[in-house]
Amino acid sequence: MRTCPLAALLLIAVMPLTVSSAMLCGAQAACPVKDGNYRIELPQDGDIRGVFVYFHGFKSSARLQMQQRSLVEMTLAHHLAYVAADGIEGSWSFPHGPSQARDEKAFIANVFDDLRQRYGFTPDKTVIGGFSIGASMAWYTACQQGEKAAAMVTFSGVFWNPLPKPDDCVADLPPMVHFHGTADQTFPLAGRAIGTKFHQGDALKSLAILRERAKCDMKAAKKVTLDNIECDDVPDCIRGDSVMCIHNDGHEARADMLDAGLTAVGFPK
Repeated sequence: MRTCPLAALLLIAVMPLTVSSAMLCGAQAACPVKDGNYRIELPQDGDIRGVFVYFHGFKSSARLQMQQRSLVEMTLAHHLAYVAADGIEGSWSFPHGPSQARDEKAFIANVFDDLRQRYGFTPDKTVIGGFSIGASMAWYTACQQGEKAAAMVTFSGVFWNPLPKPDDCVADLPPMVHFHGTADQTFPLAGRAIGTKFHQGDALKSLAILRERAKCDMKAAKKVTLDNIECDDVPDCIRGDSVMCIHNDGHEARADMLDAGLTAVGFPK
């Protein structure tokens, strides 16, 4: 069988484009960084004002997190790209946690660096968040490298015992909103033992650590309503408000809460 020279040239011209397209990452294909990967979905209308970097719950993954469409679509509605960072075997490694499979501080720094290089997401356009053990990962990220985020919105997870001291965290902590349920049995407000070696931390004590480090004005505390939840808002921290929203439900991260949280930290629809 003879090959037409023109057809052969066209095939050669098309092949590099096909290969490069296959190398693109996104929601369906992971974006590799040193020590791990993440997945990303961008607002389709091109109005992109930042990125929400989300740490999934226990036994989940970046791939599964991208299927949580209510959270993804709410994020996109706020003109933010949605990023699902990928844990190791469904978990995260942080001080005194059950897993120590990876240096998460270094991995997350690599994710931030890659998001800046690929998409131009600088710290002032980066919000961090997470659910359950992923929320714990977000809290430790804020504590360890809070200068790399503009804000934090988290659900149903905080520090683990022994809790860090205020001076263990950077002073440049981002403003935050945290949602936690009084009926949460998986990560109760007061925390709970996990086996004989590990213990989830108390949410209010964890919050007090960040507020002390951020020099929040506790005397100026006020009540605000987010998603029909009465929340405690402590203003005049180094970089913005510290808000705790305690609701009557269980262990969950809901799109309506995310909507209120992102709006409160300065990323409205």
